[in-house]
Amino acid sequence: MNPMFDLVMFDLDGTLIETAPEICDATNDTLRHFGLPEVTQQQVNDWIGHGTRELLIQALACSKNSSVEAVRSSDSLALNLAEFDKHYQNRCGTRSHLYPQVRETLVALRERGVKLAVVTNKEGRYTATVLNAHELMPLLDCVVSGDTLPTKKPNPAGIQSCMAQFGVPRERALFVGDSSIDVATARNAGISVWALPYGYNMGQPIAACAPDRVIADCSSLLN
Repeated sequence: MNPMFDLVMFDLDGTLIETAPEICDATNDTLRHFGLPEVTQQQVNDWIGHGTRELLIQALACSKNSSVEAVRSSDSLALNLAEFDKHYQNRCGTRSHLYPQVRETLVALRERGVKLAVVTNKEGRYTATVLNAHELMPLLDCVVSGDTLPTKKPNPAGIQSCMAQFGVPRERALFVGDSSIDVATARNAGISVWALPYGYNMGQPIAACAPDRVIADCSSLLN
């Protein structure tokens, strides 16, 4: 069967893997270490999308009843981030799981000769830990994390670098994500975008972002 696309790129958190529970655990581990009030799972879900650094800044601002700008410019931020790094590395893979049909779909697409990539705003050290914890790394041809390039989503550079690496034109490339950030990134790159409804779109319905398709799960890529 000839595939519809030669290159399919995926977001990570909320698209391939349900990671929010362990991100919340690591966030609250960090807040407790500094004697700060914990945040809720729903708050963490709504903060996912811009990378864990920005998520922790949001959590610290909420917990301290402070502004995001004040936290971002704080002398203690580097110490907060170092503490989070320790907790998140320990938590990666402990309460996350693949969404339905993810592994089966990736295997089937590879068998059809489709190139597969992840383009995420998650920092590279966490991306690798999560992908390895769920044994997805061998199924991927390329991984672009939030600190791989000078810019991250919604800047289209990550998508463009994957297309350039595999020599795939825009009309033969697809991005699959779960948020308005993902839809905007694909639009900025001029490629098709399909969206999943179960991820972390800052609490908003994904259909409101007007992707080309909303699909129930990744197996729709095989139809």
